[in-house]
Parts: sequence; structure tokens; C-alpha cells
Amino acid sequence: MKRLVALIAVVLLAISARAELRIGVAAPFTGTQAKIGTDMLQGAEMAVAEWNARGGIRGETIVLIQGDDEASPKQAPVVARDLIGKKIVGVIGHFNSGCTIPASEIYDEAQVVMITPASTNPLVTDRGYRGVFRVCGRDDQQGTVAAKFALETLKAKRIAILHDKTTYGQGLADEFRKYLEKNGVKPVYYAGVPASELDFRAIISSIKKAEPDLWYFGGIYDQGGPLLKQAKQAGLTAPLMSGDGLIDTALLQTAGPAAEGTLLTFGPDPAKKPTAKKFLDAYRAKYGPHGPYAIYGYDAANILLQAIEKTGSTKYQALADYLHNTEFQTAMGPLRFDQKGDITDTYYVMWVVKDGKFVLYEDAKL
Repeated sequence: MKRLVALIAVVLLAISARAELRIGVAAPFTGTQAKIGTDMLQGAEMAVAEWNARGGIRGETIVLIQGDDEASPKQAPVVARDLIGKKIVGVIGHFNSGCTIPASEIYDEAQVVMITPASTNPLVTDRGYRGVFRVCGRDDQQGTVAAKFALETLKAKRIAILHDKTTYGQGLADEFRKYLEKNGVKPVYYAGVPASELDFRAIISSIKKAEPDLWYFGGIYDQGGPLLKQAKQAGLTAPLMSGDGLIDTALLQTAGPAAEGTLLTFGPDPAKKPTAKKFLDAYRAKYGPHGPYAIYGYDAANILLQAIEKTGSTKYQALADYLHNTEFQTAMGPLRFDQKGDITDTYYVMWVVKDGKFVLYEDAKL
């Protein structure tokens, strides 16, 4: 009798284990970039709640497992191994390219598909890993869009460039620089500063001496806010241009009026997309105003879950093949992946800070 009871317990445990479908969400959940990670997670939570309300997938309840990479390239592989050990069947993440690149090697080795909502460095998808995807653009696209805008729309002639020495920040700055030099414009200043630095007085002094009519920063909002504030205090009047790492309300809160006129490349405005209205309304009701990456966390989660449902599998090859060969109807609109795992449509547009808000440049009437 005892053996029978033990056997029943084992069977029940096995059924319980099968009844839970685990998806990893890897991002910074502590530290100065925690807001971005939380936005991504909340977007994914919205998607999972919708799927579970419909009964989950094949009767299995979908569960999100968080992994805090602390925005650290050294911590990201630790998180990846931990998530794999917790039997996740796919990953939404990471945020920073410097985290995604080393972590993706571990996911690929373990045959786990990953979709990043935000990592833009070309190396994320250029290494031939069939199970690595992103629902955002690439820095060789973003840097080109920014540099072209600087030259053709702003007519900038003297451009200074600063980056945070990270895979993302320096990679983006270098793509921006590459387009300038290809078009005959040599930066009047080019330098890097550690991502942990918050005292920019010496750097700003050097930039001022170069007399730029525009300066560019490859980095994240946790540095961008203090950078803008100190630049204004030092009397640097040239406008700042940056990328999608700065577009967060935390930048506006830190920089205050010093952020006014800052230009940034990012994706289209979801508020202008009818396909995004349902998500935006539901998100606002549950969490309040949406952060810029919440909708990308939502789309990434929905895409992964659709692949699992339609293939009837959690196997790497089946999911990767489906993802590479399907058009997805997402909150941001129709989306397809190419054979690298990149999205096929043009992505980047120019935003600007006006009256303390991020608005599309074309709507700003500057």
C-alpha cells in the first residue's frame, strides 16, 4: 500500500510539472536600469495573463520566471544558466546588448529560443544562432538614421561623439560615426566614458572646446540625465542626439529642463497604431502610463507563445523554424523575421523632447 501511495505521489508530481509552461524574462530588475526591466516584464505579464485567461497552452498554465542580470555582461550568463536550470522553454530578454550576446551563447547551447525586445547591437543576430530573435531594430540601422538626419535635416557640420564604452553605446556611436565619415564629415571630438561615471564636467569641457553644433551620445538614460544636466550647467548649447537607450521618463525626471530639444532615434509611436490600442488601454488600467519597452515585451511574449501553441512543441528547431517563417500580427503591427532573426521592416524614426515630453520630431513643429 505504501508503494502504491508513493507511486501515485510521483505521478501527481509529474502531472503538476507538466501543467506549468515556464518562460524566462531576463533584464535588469535592480540598479539604475531597473525601470526598463520592469517595463519589459509588465508587458510580458500582460501577454501571459491573456493567454492564461484563455486556458493557457494545451491546458498548461504559463508562468514567467524572472532573471535579474543587473545590466551586467558578467551576470547575464549566470542568469541564463539559472533560467535553464529552472526548465524554461523560451526567454524574453535581455535588454542590454552586452548582456544578450554572452547569454545567447548559453541559450543556444541549451537549445532554448530567445527573443529580445531591445538589444540592438548587430552581433546579437550576426553570429548564426538560429534561435536568437529580436523585435527591435539594429544599431547599424539606428546609427545611420541618426547620422543621416544630422547631416540632411539639421545640416550639422561640427559633430562631437561620446559613448559609454558598452557593447550597445560604443557600437551605436561607431555606426553613427561610420556614416558621418562615409559622407565626408569627421567628428570634431570622439571619446568614451565608463558606464558607471556620473561626473562629466571634464568631458563636457572638452566637448565645448571642440565647438560642436551637435553632439551625440551612445548610452543609457541613467547616464543621459546627469550628462544633460551638467552640460546645461556648463553652458553647452549644442543639441544632444542619442538612441533608444535614452528614451525613458527617468531621463526627463533627472535632466529636467536640460532635456529640452534632445533628439532620439526609436521605433514608431504605438499611440498612432490602431493595433496597439487594446494593449495600451489595458496596460494603463493595470500599471499606469506605459514605458517605451513594455509593448516590445508584450509582443515578444505573444510571438513566442504563438509559436509554442501552433507548433505544439517546445523544441528548439520547431520553434525556430516557425519563427523564421511566419508573419505575426503584433501590437506594433505585422512583423516578420529574416533568416538572421532580425525584423524585416524599417524601424527607426526621430523623436525629440518638447515641453518635457517625448514627441515625434515630425509632430513637434520646431
